[in-house]
Amino acid sequence: MKALEFKNRLPELNILDIRTPYELEEFDMGGLQIPLDELLLNLTAIEHLKKEEIVVICYTGLQSEIACKILKKRGFEKVQNLEGGLAEYLSL
Repeated sequence: MKALEFKNRLPELNILDIRTPYELEEFDMGGLQIPLDELLLNLTAIEHLKKEEIVVICYTGLQSEIACKILKKRGFEKVQNLEGGLAEYLSL
């Protein structure tokens, strides 16, 4: 998902922020927060969103791309990466 679409649709999106708690201190977008290194251990926390649209975010978009691949392999159907991450979003 491009940053502009993300910005325009923000109120309706399910956001999964995979940054660390330390990174969240700098800028918190809300939504669900599960660090990437804990994602596989915490899939039950987002199981209810398996058929819902989820946008995965990180700062640059690289780690969230990895998280999207993991989620798709685990049966999440509508997972999208925020292209360019929060860095791109904040530059709008």
